[in-house]
Amino acid sequence: MSSPKHKLCEESFFNSFYLEHVQAVNNFAFYKCGDKAASLDFVQDAFAKIWENCSKIDFTKAKTYLFTTVNNLFLNTVRHQKVVMTYEKEKPYMDRTNLSPEYLMEEEEFKQKLMSAISGLSAEQREVFLLNRIEGKKYREIAELLDISQKTVEKRMSGALKILRAKVEEIKI
Repeated sequence: MSSPKHKLCEESFFNSFYLEHVQAVNNFAFYKCGDKAASLDFVQDAFAKIWENCSKIDFTKAKTYLFTTVNNLFLNTVRHQKVVMTYEKEKPYMDRTNLSPEYLMEEEEFKQKLMSAISGLSAEQREVFLLNRIEGKKYREIAELLDISQKTVEKRMSGALKILRAKVEEIKI
């Protein structure tokens, strides 16, 4: 019988662990850096580190180790760079032909304003905002995930909302 530390070294356990957490950790990495390719790199590197150190990691703490590793990889990579969010280009307006060109232009301008406002947030504010509003995580969950207090999450979210409201007129967040 394997001890909890060595379960990760068993390929079937590692594969299950990977499948269970890859989407959530990839979303987390994307929210950290705003770049799909970079987030995949962080996630792959984190899983590789877990595999390389599988005998040293308690299986019950592997999820925390995974998210902490991704966070540290991000911080090491972009410590002195301004992070700008990028998004895939929107698919062509296929079934939106009944909308006026003015409306479509206003909508696109609004999206650009919103993305610009979100990218202008501090990394900490953006991370909390996206985890809450896109991922649907509660403040308590975000606090545990980022290893910060719930009060800190609330303060970051409040700051993010204040900035977004000021930058984007009449935004319904």
